[in-house]
Amino acid sequence: MKNYKIILSGGGTGGHIYPAISIANELKSRFPKADFLFVGASDKMEMEKVPQSGYKIEGLWISGIQRSLTLKNLWFPFKLISSLLESRRILKQFKPDVAIGTGGFASGPLLQMAISKGIPSLIQEQNSYPGITNKILSKKADCICVAYDNLERFFPKDKIIKTGNPVRQDIMDLEGKAIEAKDHFGLIHSKKTLLVLGGSLGARRVNQLIESKLDYFLEKNIQLIWQCGKFYINTYKVFKEKENVQVHAFLNRMDFAYAAADIIISRAGASSVSELCIVGKPTIFIPSPNVAENHQTKNAMAIVEKEGAIMIKENDLDDTFEDQFSELIDSEEKQQTLSENIKKLALVNATKDIADQVEELLKK
Repeated sequence: MKNYKIILSGGGTGGHIYPAISIANELKSRFPKADFLFVGASDKMEMEKVPQSGYKIEGLWISGIQRSLTLKNLWFPFKLISSLLESRRILKQFKPDVAIGTGGFASGPLLQMAISKGIPSLIQEQNSYPGITNKILSKKADCICVAYDNLERFFPKDKIIKTGNPVRQDIMDLEGKAIEAKDHFGLIHSKKTLLVLGGSLGARRVNQLIESKLDYFLEKNIQLIWQCGKFYINTYKVFKEKENVQVHAFLNRMDFAYAAADIIISRAGASSVSELCIVGKPTIFIPSPNVAENHQTKNAMAIVEKEGAIMIKENDLDDTFEDQFSELIDSEEKQQTLSENIKKLALVNATKDIADQVEELLKK
């Protein structure tokens, strides 16, 4: 068997990093002698998370264009040229057999250079509405793995394969982990547990909501695992002193967090939605309104339309949150219905199906 060289790029947020790591892990199990290299943005979280997963990573000096008019945007052309040149150097040195992009700023220059060198390439689009990087790359990439229907509007139809989004292997089977998970977090076993997820960096409006409802949750006899994000931990760590409240910048054992939870409040990023379908717990989505083309709302609506979750828009939180939450926490039947319906939407073989496509490219 040939010792393949596989290069992966994606990052900026956990939603781009973890799919790339999942794909790499699956390929490593198939090709134990393969050599892997990740490429990320030099100042983003992938520079920490990828080495923690046991892979080498190189960083590019790259960031996206800010939506507001700002002087930072003047740097963008220089960063792009620098990243393209650096990508060319990395490719020349590493000589990959295949290039995989999972989105985020760094994947643009690397995949662009890989495609121009004729290296077989696959892009994985997590969202129901693609980012600009993948839209541009799709014209020349060999294969596009997607998680939603109706993406022919954006990508060449003959290249699209619906696979779903890769998720962390450790969440695939949560059965039997609940007791260990509750002990891990030091939770009271008889109390209902609410897990709050604002994404790897945090979500300001979700954090403000949770802070304002801490006494309400106490009245409801609920304990909290609150992942507020690294940008907000200094603001909210004071609430660690409060009864039944745990505040974390980041959760390293997501399998335990999911297993311990009875109800989940989450943003609706593509990776989170895919994970929550597999986890199958009653979920309230609070989509971020600050993302391109409002794709978090579209991601959440795809679940809500199948009666698999509740969605509350940010500007409705003050008026409706307590009513919606009380209705859910007080009804075992409603919890059961949401659980069963969201599980039906899980695409559990995503990582394997994407690895199959990579294998096809390697054979060619």
